[in-house]
Amino acid sequence: MTEKEARPPIRVKMKIGEVEFEIECQEDQLQPTVDKILSTVTEKLKDMPVMAERPAPPPRAETCKGIIQKLWEENWFSAAKGLSEVHSELARRGFHYDRTAVAHALIDLVKDGILTREGKPRRYQYAQKRPPP
Repeated sequence: MTEKEARPPIRVKMKIGEVEFEIECQEDQLQPTVDKILSTVTEKLKDMPVMAERPAPPPRAETCKGIIQKLWEENWFSAAKGLSEVHSELARRGFHYDRTAVAHALIDLVKDGILTREGKPRRYQYAQKRPPP
């Protein structure tokens, strides 16, 4: 057995961005192998579009009441709607509030004089009391 054959291989892990490599080779092969991988990755990264070019949408921090008020501004309440319809419309627009939060926000808008409430408990219908400006 020669000295080269007796040496255990070197194991190296590399991570470049989201790409991870694991190399296992003899010591004398390590530098050329790492160089080859780095040059390949560098070339590939040049061809890829950079994610930073497209800005991320700003986070939406809106209250349930504020979103329902926007529905009113869009004349969505021109016809009376029930709690389940309002809750479904919010979910359709990407706002997933608890039904009780929606109910409380509707009551607040009734108190503010924006919406009116008709019907019996648990079957209330909400409609615009006055048209939006």
